[in-house]
Amino acid sequence: MRLLTGLIAHGVRDIVLSPGSRSQALALAAVALARSGSVRVHVRIDERVAGFTALGLGRGTGVPAALVCTSGTAAAGYLPAAMEAFHAGMPLILLTADRPPELRGVGANQATIQPGMYRPWARSSIDAPVPGEVEPAHFEALAADAVAVALGAPGEGLDGVAGPVHLNLPTREPLSGPMPDPLRATLGSAPQLAPGEPLRIARDPRTLVVAGADAGPDAERIARAGGWPLVAEVVSGSRFGAHLVPAYRERLRDPALADRIERVIVFGHPTLSREVAALLRRTDLEVIAVRRGGERLNLSGAAVDARAIDVDAEAGTGADAEAWLAAWTRAGMPVDGAGAGAGAGAGAGVGAGVGVDRPLDRAALVRAVWAATGSEDLLLFGSSRIVRVADQILEGKDLRVHANRGLAGIDGTIATGVGLALAGAGVTRVLLGDLSLLHDVGSLLLPGDEPAPRIQVVVGNDGGGTIFDGLEVAGTAATEDLDRAFYTPQTVALAPLAAAYGWAYARAATPDELERALSAEVEGPQLIEVPLAR
Repeated sequence: MRLLTGLIAHGVRDIVLSPGSRSQALALAAVALARSGSVRVHVRIDERVAGFTALGLGRGTGVPAALVCTSGTAAAGYLPAAMEAFHAGMPLILLTADRPPELRGVGANQATIQPGMYRPWARSSIDAPVPGEVEPAHFEALAADAVAVALGAPGEGLDGVAGPVHLNLPTREPLSGPMPDPLRATLGSAPQLAPGEPLRIARDPRTLVVAGADAGPDAERIARAGGWPLVAEVVSGSRFGAHLVPAYRERLRDPALADRIERVIVFGHPTLSREVAALLRRTDLEVIAVRRGGERLNLSGAAVDARAIDVDAEAGTGADAEAWLAAWTRAGMPVDGAGAGAGAGAGAGVGAGVGVDRPLDRAALVRAVWAATGSEDLLLFGSSRIVRVADQILEGKDLRVHANRGLAGIDGTIATGVGLALAGAGVTRVLLGDLSLLHDVGSLLLPGDEPAPRIQVVVGNDGGGTIFDGLEVAGTAATEDLDRAFYTPQTVALAPLAAAYGWAYARAATPDELERALSAEVEGPQLIEVPLAR
């Protein structure tokens, strides 16, 4: 109890729990605290779903959500979310119930090796004492430290970035008892960590700012302050402003521009183009990477690791800054991937429009979702073929965009979106492919006694994993092997699937139908299916 009240006292406002025997005291305390309005509790029967729901809540609020589960394989279900949180630099607190020391390693039921099980990906891993062996204040201190470390508090052996914290919690029987009613906690705020000293840099070198996933508005601000061009992935949250480079792949493939770059400043985690990856591997450039995730970005082997960047206006004149910026941002170059098979569906090419009665392609789909999403809304891209099309063609727009690109997996995409929706005020839209949807279909199960998230899950359904069509395997594997091992065709009927989980459903096969579906009033969860050609 003191652990949970301590977390709440330090800013935690959401607990995501999965039912289990060994964690029953934590679960009962959580729902009692929720009943008094001290915290919000979200119940998920699948721990992987719970983990990504908590990750989405942390993404949306900037404060870690706490996860609660029983011992055994339940704790293993959190691993994918913990890995993503580590690599993306997202705050998360994992509370795993466990057997006491005397029942470990002796064949006790539902007991495994839990202390340190997330250690490679956790900023801190603590095997707590059994309640009753220490003063209750010990658990309050554990809570305070857990929140601070999850948010990126510096310390011995810590690198000052946000990430997951694991508290393994052994208990002895009896596992629960009567709860005080009402049970309340003192509501506190998350600690405000002092920012580190920014690295001050001169304007003079010909500089390109690159914004990857989770870069946020800082990348645009620095590009503007330095007078530098900005390459911003669609998932960066930085794709706006007068310094934005259109068709950035075309520019990076142009030696007249790329060979003149002297310095690259990187925010976030770029993952969507081979051109940017090749740029960051170059050893003839100065690369400064602003740290966000648990691993430093250092593809060249000589990148400078920074916590923040500031432009020194008095150092250097930036004499050719206007010409350098104009060379990158001028209009008139072709749209990335225009007409390419990797981006287009049947019918129109990537850069083309379609009539109201013509079938939708991926380009029309991403443009419609982009246009429908406003400044109060949230947009989450799944790791599907669609996000690469979006990155190729979408224009600049100041939006709050998210994606699980720490490891670029398809795990938990819907659950992350639900977490974001529970944290946000507007509509949350999740744009993903059919296999990403089916991989996380359990996240459609939402408790009827909890507030319904305002979310639209928009699935581009091309009947399989067509992202592999654009990879090397498509040119080497036999068609039947490609289909079976990679494309994995599927014919799941999504309308009855949505109905089974209680989600509203719409099918949009034309631009007009998609516009109506996206503009519909969103009071609860909606699934919008958009059929696409392979």
